[in-house]
Amino acid sequence: MTTTTGTPQHAPLPLLVLGHGRDLATERGVECPGDLPAPSDPDLVARARAAKAALGDRLFVLGHHYQRDEVIEFADVTGDSFKLAKEAAARPDAEYVVFCGVHFMAESADILTADTQTVVLPDLAAGCSMADMAAIDQVRECWDELTEAGVADATVPVTYMNSSAAIKAFTGEHGGTICTSSNARTALTWALEQAGDGGKVLFLPDQHLGRNTYVRDLGGSLDGCVVWDPHKPQGGLTAAQLRDATMILWRGHCSVHGRFSVEAVEAARREVPGVKVIVHPECRHEVVELADEVGSTERIIATVAAAPPGTAWAVGTELNLVRRLAARFPEQRILFLEKNVCYCSTMNRIDLPHLVWALESLVDGRVVNPIRVDEGTAHWARVALDRMLALPGETAKD
Repeated sequence: MTTTTGTPQHAPLPLLVLGHGRDLATERGVECPGDLPAPSDPDLVARARAAKAALGDRLFVLGHHYQRDEVIEFADVTGDSFKLAKEAAARPDAEYVVFCGVHFMAESADILTADTQTVVLPDLAAGCSMADMAAIDQVRECWDELTEAGVADATVPVTYMNSSAAIKAFTGEHGGTICTSSNARTALTWALEQAGDGGKVLFLPDQHLGRNTYVRDLGGSLDGCVVWDPHKPQGGLTAAQLRDATMILWRGHCSVHGRFSVEAVEAARREVPGVKVIVHPECRHEVVELADEVGSTERIIATVAAAPPGTAWAVGTELNLVRRLAARFPEQRILFLEKNVCYCSTMNRIDLPHLVWALESLVDGRVVNPIRVDEGTAHWARVALDRMLALPGETAKD
């Protein structure tokens, strides 16, 4: 599909109600077959315990930090996305890996685990809006435009873990690496060294993590950053802008962390004397600049855990985690930074009825919602992930 000027245009993505329809090429919701237990069933906890006990060592349940408490209760390991994928790979005897997270996380687990293991996502509608902001055809078109502008040969792609397997594979095929919010500085330093003098990084899909890492951690300039908008011809940029830039940031963001505002930080400081503000690096640059501490989910947990009693923290990350921190550390005053409720809606798709359904199906010998990445995609995605694991520095494997 093209315009009258010959500029390629994307066909519009079909509109899907969350959890209905089929669009397996993206993170967006697809139909979840089967009858789920009623959410009001008083026996759900007992059923989950019984199913897990019946499966024994054949089962390994992973729970992301942003999951509901009712799900976290049944997780064998909790953590961020890549930590969980590595934990799954370290349990080769587990026949079934039930990943309580979102789709791209389950894909990473499938890539890193053995062929004899099956990764299950309890609800296929648990996708990621950020990951969907970079479709593989859009990224390929972007690379073609960078080639046309004469900058592709000097550009190294760096892709955040919060991306589809297809985007990770593209990154591996084009000499790039994956990063997490913990090791973005290490990955970006490596990529700029690979690119050489005058070289560039294509950072996707989260513009905020890329910008914050380059400016805040590496001392780069905001003027060295441009934003590639996949919905505009040539990304909305001129060839000159691409040549002058160091960081080509994909126009993507986290729907949760993007909600935190300067006004929220200022309000917290007015209302809570001595409060410390800690936020995730997926937050907007102006919010990060005002915070006292910035860090990954794991770092936020560690920072709050190490803080002395009586301290006050306004935490800018997903609400399930903030509530769990407040319950775990009652001797501190832990507040949610934004006054509006801010759950990750797709993380919350994984609830106790879906988990019970997935576990009881496995007990009955039926595998529901298996996540399988095709061999070619898995190969190149693994190349990109292995490059990340080979990066120097202590945070390379966080």
